[in-house]
Amino acid sequence: MLAIWRLQDDAYGVKIRKQIKEMAGKTVSYGALYFTLEQVTKKGYVARTVGDPTPVRGGCSKIYYHLTDRGKKALKSTYQLQMDIWEGLSDLSFDSGNGT
Repeated sequence: MLAIWRLQDDAYGVKIRKQIKEMAGKTVSYGALYFTLEQVTKKGYVARTVGDPTPVRGGCSKIYYHLTDRGKKALKSTYQLQMDIWEGLSDLSFDSGNGT
């Protein structure tokens, strides 16, 4: 959902996959991507619209995704949760020698 939010009006499959790769450093298969997009669409976090066919793509239309109000609220809530979890940790050192 963060990739969709970052891409705004240019959020379609190939671009979403590329954005995830840039953010996470991992490649997501198209099957996993479209399965996830279907799930978040069913849950009402994301909506999709069909763009106009383009001659470059052989007349196929792109499906664009955008966050719904519910999706924006969920994304904001997730962000706030992360901020709350990390609050007060100004220097995170993993070299404490305690083996964890």
